[in-house]
Amino acid sequence: MIDLSGSEPFASGYNRHCYRHPDDSTLCLKVLRPENIEARFQRQAWPKKILGKGRINDNHQELKAHQQPAVRKLLAEDRGPLLWAHLPRFHGAVQTSLGTANVSELMIENEGAPAETLEHYLQRRGFDQPIGAATERFCNWLLETRILTRNLLPHNLVIAERNGQSELFLVDGLGAPTIPQALTRLPGWSDHYIARKIARFRVRLAWEQNPAGLSWEDFQRSR
Repeated sequence: MIDLSGSEPFASGYNRHCYRHPDDSTLCLKVLRPENIEARFQRQAWPKKILGKGRINDNHQELKAHQQPAVRKLLAEDRGPLLWAHLPRFHGAVQTSLGTANVSELMIENEGAPAETLEHYLQRRGFDQPIGAATERFCNWLLETRILTRNLLPHNLVIAERNGQSELFLVDGLGAPTIPQALTRLPGWSDHYIARKIARFRVRLAWEQNPAGLSWEDFQRSR
C-alpha cells in the first residue's frame, strides 16, 4: 500500500489525479477521481449505463490499451526501445491510500519538473520548428508501430528531451474503443484508423493556433 495522504497531485484531469510516487520520483501514479466518474456515469444514456462503469474508468481502459496487439507484438519482438520512443514506460497497477493507481514513467524536464504539455507549449511559443519536427516523428512512429490511440489532444501529450532534441510523449489517450480495436483484424484498417487520427490531430494543432478565436466546433466546420 502506497500512502498518498500527504501528497498533492502535480496535475489533474477530469477523471484522474497524477501524483509523483513518494518513494520513487521517476514514477507517476494516476489515481481515479471517483466522484467525477460517478457524475459522468449518471449523465450517460441508459443504453450506455448497461455497459457499466468500466468503459469510463480511465485506469481500466489504460490497462487494456497496453494489451493491444501492436504493443504486445513490439514487446514479443524485443523492440521495447521503439515502443517507448513516444510512450512513458508502463508498470501496471498498484494499491494506494486513495485507491488503485496506474504506474508509469514520469516524463520530466531537464530541471526535474514534470514535462510541459504540448498545449501549454503552443500557448507560450507557438508551433515552432522543433515542435514541428517532433510532431512529424511522433506521427511517423504511430504509422510504423500501428499503435492505436483515441483522438490526439495537445493536453495529453508532453514534451521531453531525448538525444538532444524535443520529443512528444503520449501520456493519456492510448488505445481505441472496442469496435475500432476489433476491426484491426481487417487488412488495412489500422492504417486507415491511424491516418484519420493523425489528420484530426493536425487540424487540432491548427485550431490551437487560430488567431480568430473560433470554437473547436466552428473551426472544424470551416476546414
